[in-house]
Order: sequence, then C-alpha cells, then structure tokens
Amino acid sequence: MGVMNELIDPPAIATLACILAERAPGVRWERTAATAGDLGDLNLRARTDLVAGALAADIRECREGKAFTTAAAGFRAALRSPEFTGWVLWPVSEAAVTLALESGAPEDFDDALALLAELTPRLTGEFAIRRLLAKDPDRALQAIQEWTSSPDEHVRRLASEGTRPYLPWAVRVPALVQRPEASMPVLDALYRDSSEYVRRSVANHLNDLARHAPDAVVAAAGRWLSAPDANTGWVVRHGLRTLVKKGHPGALELLGFTPASVAVNGPRLDRETLTIPGELTFAFEISNTGSADVRLAVDYLVHYRKANGSQSAKVFKIATLTLAPGESRSLSKRHAFRQMTTRVHHPGLHALELQINGAVHGHTEFLLETV
Repeated sequence: MGVMNELIDPPAIATLACILAERAPGVRWERTAATAGDLGDLNLRARTDLVAGALAADIRECREGKAFTTAAAGFRAALRSPEFTGWVLWPVSEAAVTLALESGAPEDFDDALALLAELTPRLTGEFAIRRLLAKDPDRALQAIQEWTSSPDEHVRRLASEGTRPYLPWAVRVPALVQRPEASMPVLDALYRDSSEYVRRSVANHLNDLARHAPDAVVAAAGRWLSAPDANTGWVVRHGLRTLVKKGHPGALELLGFTPASVAVNGPRLDRETLTIPGELTFAFEISNTGSADVRLAVDYLVHYRKANGSQSAKVFKIATLTLAPGESRSLSKRHAFRQMTTRVHHPGLHALELQINGAVHGHTEFLLETV
C-alpha cells in the first residue's frame, strides 16, 4: 500500500489548495494546505479523512450555516481547472458529503449527489456516495437511477459501482445488503451498456449480490439472457462466477452446465508432502458415460488448514469443456503455495478435490510443511 498512499501526497495537496484559492477565494484554505505536512506514514484512507476534515473545517469557518452551498460552488468552480483531478478529489467528495449531511436540507442532499456525478469523471465518487446511500437509500437511489441514461460512461458506472453491496475500500450500506432488489433496477438498465467499463461494474455488482441473494441473481441473469446482445453472455458468466464455483444448480443450469453422467479417475498428486514455497501438480481423467454431449465446468477445491486446525475450502478454475458420449479427457494442473499477505499458509494436513458441474469427485490429502 506504500505506493497507493502516495496518490495523495504533499504536491497534490499543494495543487489542490492553490486551485481552490484561485477558484473559491472567499474561503481561507489554510487548514487544507497545512495537511501537506501532516501526512507522515498515514495510509490512503487516513490521508483522505485528514484532508476532507480540513476542507470541511475551512469552509465552515468562512460560511457557517451555508457550508454545503459554499463547498458546492467552490468545487464546481474548481472543475474549470484541468488540474483539479486525481485521487486528491476523494477528500473533496467526502468533504462535500459531510457538509450536505450536516445541513440536513433535502435540497443539499440532492445537490451533493449531483455534485458527485459532476466530479466522478475526474475521480470516481463511488466511495463518498456510500454515506448518502446509508442516510436515505430510497432518495439516493431515485437520483442514481436517472444516471443510468447519462451520456457519460463514468456517471453510468458510478450508478452501478457506487451501489455495490461489497464495494472494496468502501463503507457498508446495510440497505444494499438487506434489500437486494434495491439496486437491481440499476443493473437491469446497464447490463447492455455500450461501455465495457460499465458492463464490468455491472458484472461485479451482480457477483456481489450472489453472496447473499443467489436466487435473485440467477433470476436477473435469466432475464438478461432472454434479451441479450453480443456482450450479455460475458456479463452473465462474470456475474455468476462465484455461484458457479459454489456449485449453485440454478447458475450452472443457466450457463449450460447440467447434471452430467461422468466417471472421474483421480486426482493423483505428484507428491504427498510439499514444502512452502512450492508447487503441487495433480492429474485426472474425465469420461462421459452418458448418451449425449455434456458441457462441463471443471474446477478444483483446495482445503486449506486453518490456524485452529480446521479446514476451509477455496475453489479454483481448471477448464470448461464438452465431451461426446464415451469420450475421455486427461487434464493436469499445478497449484502454487507461497506465503502472501492475503493468505497465510499453516503447516499440516490439506486436501484436494475436483468439482465438475457442481458435484464433488475424489478426495486426496497431502501434508504441507513450512520452513
């Protein structure tokens, strides 16, 4: 995260303060400028909060009682400067939302949403919008739905990305998790969008929903496939990827992976003990024992040993293939084991299984050692 932290650095803050002093001279931006010397080893989120707090404090001091109106006018004026761009706009958007929520006026809430839409082509407003959604999800979603017809792809993407239930780096919005139907009209409006940037967000949003509303996700994907364009297949496949890995019958069937009559030989491991860092190779054969062609989603599960001695499975993709009646296919795969910040490996017994069209086949164990 060291490099990420420097996305908001002293030169960026100095540029921000200079632009605001020129475009919004009625505010003394002293606290904002001073934050350039207070960054230290703060991470990106902490830097954002520091600068956002300074921006809001500078504006409150100058225009008490009309702080949001002043902020909105100043930030819109700053948009006339091409240099008013980049990650330093994250604290700008957060400061605007803070002041709008402090105001409590419905018109300020609505204008804060409009301001985020204006800022988002310079830097996404997907993080700041979360607090507006948490405060009044229905009011926010009404405005967000209108963004789905914006001529700007950044605004259309904000409609989808900003309402994702599990948006990375962002605060949770309970209503988006508890009411999966709330954001579905946004996705219905955008799944055939002309921009890949937007379509990828839609697919990721659908995959988020699959974590807690799998049946609603499968129903939506079915609707989309009934009125597809050239890109709908990819959007659906990407949006259902977690459900496919989990072997959800509805998701598998929608993608053409129906229950299949197959014989599986394996998996066979190339070793019984593996020392980190290292690679485990396994091989197996699949045979179609049925009387019709079968389309197969072939995955594998690694049952990782946890610190408490229990195991937790993670699914990995191998291949998608079609077998004719009586046809067999030999496959092999290498899986790397190395310590990472996102996964700590614990020594002890692990296991590996195959998953074909959601059904688990084979079970073999191996010992993982660390040095």
